[in-house]
Amino acid sequence: MSPMPPIVRWLLQLGPLNPIAVRLVHNGSRRQRHFYIRATYLAVLILLLLWALISQTRGGGDDYRALAKAGANSFTWIAYVQVGLICILAPVFMAGAVGQEADPKTWDILLSTPLTPAQIVLGNLGGRLFFVLALLVASLPLFAITQYFGGVPGSSILRSYLIAACAAGLVGAIAISLSVSRLVGRRAVFAFYVAVVSYLALTLAVDAWLQRSGAGVTVMTALNPFLALRALLNPSGYPAAPTGAPWMLREPVDAWCWGSLVLAVVLVVASACTVRLGGLQGLLARTGGVPWYRRVFGLGAAGAEHRPPRHVWHNPIAWREAAARNATLGRIAARWSFIGLGAAMSIGIVVMYHVGTLDHASFRFVLLSVVWGELAVLTLVTINMAATAITREREDGTLDLLLTTPITPGMYLSGKLRGLIAYLLPMIAVPAGTMLLAGFYVALAGAAREGGVRVTEQVGTGALEMPVVLPEAALSVPLVSMGFIALAAMIGLAWSLKSRGTLSAVITSFAIVIVIGGTLGLCGYKSALEIEYIGPFLAGLSPASLVFAAAQPGEALATSVTAGSATNARIALFIGALVATAACVGAIYAIHLSMVRTFDFTTRKLAGGR
Repeated sequence: MSPMPPIVRWLLQLGPLNPIAVRLVHNGSRRQRHFYIRATYLAVLILLLLWALISQTRGGGDDYRALAKAGANSFTWIAYVQVGLICILAPVFMAGAVGQEADPKTWDILLSTPLTPAQIVLGNLGGRLFFVLALLVASLPLFAITQYFGGVPGSSILRSYLIAACAAGLVGAIAISLSVSRLVGRRAVFAFYVAVVSYLALTLAVDAWLQRSGAGVTVMTALNPFLALRALLNPSGYPAAPTGAPWMLREPVDAWCWGSLVLAVVLVVASACTVRLGGLQGLLARTGGVPWYRRVFGLGAAGAEHRPPRHVWHNPIAWREAAARNATLGRIAARWSFIGLGAAMSIGIVVMYHVGTLDHASFRFVLLSVVWGELAVLTLVTINMAATAITREREDGTLDLLLTTPITPGMYLSGKLRGLIAYLLPMIAVPAGTMLLAGFYVALAGAAREGGVRVTEQVGTGALEMPVVLPEAALSVPLVSMGFIALAAMIGLAWSLKSRGTLSAVITSFAIVIVIGGTLGLCGYKSALEIEYIGPFLAGLSPASLVFAAAQPGEALATSVTAGSATNARIALFIGALVATAACVGAIYAIHLSMVRTFDFTTRKLAGGR
């Protein structure tokens, strides 16, 4: 047998035979969590396909044209869901790259091996990306079934898979570059997840805004996988680029695929070049005195053993939980950037509406998009912080030390919640303050705005004059938002206490909060549209549906307004907000009591976990 050519052996060591990739695939394949994720992924796609086909067919009475239409519509649904699931699951599978490999001890071991920089980077990327690509391959037969009905060209199936694969590859390359930089650690795992979700939401909102302004196809289409998929699957309904437009507007699918691929390659090459130099942390390290920008925030030199003294609260756990979140310059900058940007956007929206740059419809759309986006980011940040609050201390051994002090379980858990809320309070003020400012502006009759702040809307068979934004939202939205965020923090703390690992606590808490918030939001939204008075009451139980009803009162309260008066519907909406706030407080109290009761048993059960 002739020996293997050196170039072939080198390529195999970069990919299939890479020891890092083999280790990751071998270990991940034996984990039950990965198995459950794969099974759930396929189950969701199968159920969605069955539901879509059954709901669009009428038994044996359909002709071939109807079957082809049903197959095409079903394929469209599951294609969108698949891209969404890949965007959700890719950061989950890649989170280990950010959390584990960012550990300096792990890098010390890797850099002591004869592996080349390319093998280290590509091994981490390929080993973790394998599971995401395996999901795509596993669902391919399901997509092929839709071709039996007709109406689904094979090229569309393959290109939809290409869009999803490029999205997964880009997310993986970003995660690996963050890991190699060594500027982040385990606590940045959920920040990475939040950044991915925020980017997708922001580009979707910008595209919707530009299209409302008559811009046609936008540059956002080539920057978002969902928009690229829409351009692929709905070419007749999607605005086409004019003749002579740039290539990325004429071919958004190709632009997304090539753009994400090129960016991923650039990140991988940059990571390979810096991996043995200590990453960006090694390149930016300095040994001098305290930089001026750290002194501004009261921080000592990076890695210093001494820092300026601080005043401790009466509950040391609460103080530590709030102060530890501001222990680094990056966290301080990220927190206040969110607050400053949110405040500037709130003021800018109202000012643009006042001077006439935004009309009534545009003002409502921008206000709704901004507040929804801020609430989504804030919820994700809250879940991440709360779900890692106790597991982090269990993993580093701090919890074992705290249990030897006179601190009681009730004091410990109350301090955790108080510290989290104290840290998050300025951030909660961003979406709440946005609706507060808009509500007060409308309550003041728009400060003599030209054209006023009331809109005549078609409700049922008649017309009704409604405020552009319900002024009582200035009070109801802050109350419900604070209650919901506090409840999300309490749920995260509960699962942080019960879970052995950080990642499982975050994922479980995220799923529970999404189920609760999504169920209440969707039920409130549909009920407000179809049920008199009870519908607006239910809409006030969720911050998402409450913000929608406050920003789109003519649409959200149409049924109640048609049956009676707008005043009664608004009263029901406000009462629902008060009940939701009280229910959140009651749920927080009940969860806290349960955690205090089972604290000793749960802590001993998981004692020694790392």
